[in-house]
Amino acid sequence: MQARKKILIGLSLLIFILAAISVFIGVAQMDLSDPRGMMILTVSRIPRTIAALLTGSALAVAGVVMQQIVRNRFVEPGTAGTAESAALGLLAVTLIAPQASIWIKMVAASVSALIGTSIFVKMIRKLPPREVLLVPLAGIVLSGVIGAIVTWIGWQTDMMQFIATWLMTGEFSGVIAGRYELLWIAGLAAGIAFFAADRFAILGLGPEAATALGLSPRAVMRLGLAVVAVVTAMVVVSVGMIPFVGLVVPNIIARLIGDNLRAALPVTALGGGALVLACDIIGRVIVAPFEIPAGTILGVLGAGIFLWLLWRPARPSKAAAMGPTDV
Repeated sequence: MQARKKILIGLSLLIFILAAISVFIGVAQMDLSDPRGMMILTVSRIPRTIAALLTGSALAVAGVVMQQIVRNRFVEPGTAGTAESAALGLLAVTLIAPQASIWIKMVAASVSALIGTSIFVKMIRKLPPREVLLVPLAGIVLSGVIGAIVTWIGWQTDMMQFIATWLMTGEFSGVIAGRYELLWIAGLAAGIAFFAADRFAILGLGPEAATALGLSPRAVMRLGLAVVAVVTAMVVVSVGMIPFVGLVVPNIIARLIGDNLRAALPVTALGGGALVLACDIIGRVIVAPFEIPAGTILGVLGAGIFLWLLWRPARPSKAAAMGPTDV
């Protein structure tokens, strides 16, 4: 408990420092005594900072939920076909109804992400329970297949630029007031996950154990899939998918404070927000006045952390040792 409290305080302080840095760095000079400076602050800098924090927090929580659903530490929405499925739904509604409102696109992306994640969960039911590394491998294969379909359609319809924005950039340079508010829905979905944390923890023990404890595994599964789908869809629609956040942050936090899901979720959310905001700041200063997308920075940093996690595996938890879910 003391370790968790120290980490919470440390992450909160880190986010405060990073937020202050994020607000006051940029190409445009900002003088708060000037109306133009106040406009830059309120229209661009503050929304961008909030967007990065919401994105990182929601993706980290979605990663935890995904790992509990499939009972495997090495999966996240970005490696389970969820992001590609959301992009497929967004691409379909853009082609069929290009004048559709952002809310219709949001619903289409969420439904498509939910379907894609459900396909992934059904796929891994056939895998050997003890071969835990086959689960993320199956997710990567599914992501590749759906991503290839999205790319082919985008190539045929001259929409590759949109697809690159949804799946390959993950950047915040275009975030201004009025163009990031969907991320609050992702934050709300992550909040729902916190209130259902005990149910997800029980589901992680396996369907038989969950049923014996009076829980409906299918109902909890549907709730978890909905949380993951909504978070992923909102991120894809708003800023583009950012890799590895839902993978590396939950694993690091679990190693630091253990497997108590309710205690770990707030720390995981803060860790995800701090990581994405830090990567956004790095991308803004490393080649200033130009920018490197936060998703690119995280792609390099997250890959290195992921390899370290594979090289230095932690002692498997009871839920992880039981293998993929059989719901």
